[in-house]
Amino acid sequence: MVQIKTPEQIAKMREAGLVVAAIHAATREAAVPGATTRDLDQVARKVLAEHDAKPNFLGYGGFPATICTSVNEVVVHGIPSDDVVLKDGDIISIDCGAIIDGWHGDAAYTAFVGSGHAPELVELSRVTRESMWAGIAAMKQGNRLVDISRAVETYIRRQPRPGGGRYGIIEDYGGHGIGSEMHMDPHLLNYVERRRGKGPRLVPGFCLAIEPMVSLGTPKTVVLEDEWTVVTTDGTWSSHWEHSVALTEEGPLVLTAPDGGREKLAEYGITTAPDPLA
Repeated sequence: MVQIKTPEQIAKMREAGLVVAAIHAATREAAVPGATTRDLDQVARKVLAEHDAKPNFLGYGGFPATICTSVNEVVVHGIPSDDVVLKDGDIISIDCGAIIDGWHGDAAYTAFVGSGHAPELVELSRVTRESMWAGIAAMKQGNRLVDISRAVETYIRRQPRPGGGRYGIIEDYGGHGIGSEMHMDPHLLNYVERRRGKGPRLVPGFCLAIEPMVSLGTPKTVVLEDEWTVVTTDGTWSSHWEHSVALTEEGPLVLTAPDGGREKLAEYGITTAPDPLA
């Protein structure tokens, strides 16, 4: 069952989304060489407390932290730790969420630690980020869920990978519905799987977390012994980008982007819905 939100509920999700955006800004600034991933978790906790918001990751399925900190070959669900110290040249994907009055926001980004990153890593993050925006641009009334998957996959497949070969679109994880829970129907693949059909038609009130995960090699992953940390099977590094998006009668609104997605979606000729908190 897909949960269709009212404008009032979307406004609450926008509140939660802006808290997530604040966490992103604070952790991005704190992701420097010498910082531990536990340090970043503490930064996120402080931001949540300042906004009187609740974490939606902490305790979810037993997850022991406020944010996910996935470094280098870790794709998703990395657990913050005092033992993981960021180094110059690392990349880190930070995934986090917030709850306001029972309504959820969820988003992720990839950051570069220090300097001197190889061009293929810079391009990896760019391709992943831009494929997310291609998917968001496909979130239109009348489209179906598969149109978002197709937009994400098509963008990635059209990008030449430095050094040759193809990017790996992670197969076992994808986007999802979001609202009164963090993970809801429908599941959103980042590629087209014809056996799954076209999926539901997109209508106002539809809210999705659109989140491509892409590696420099394999699309395959394995979960480590901690039962959370997901890594690529070939050890290649990966990137993860995500935004929560609401479809309204007036168009899409990127709930976790400070400007609601206005600047990026303008590149696609799309006007975003008015911000209900403006």
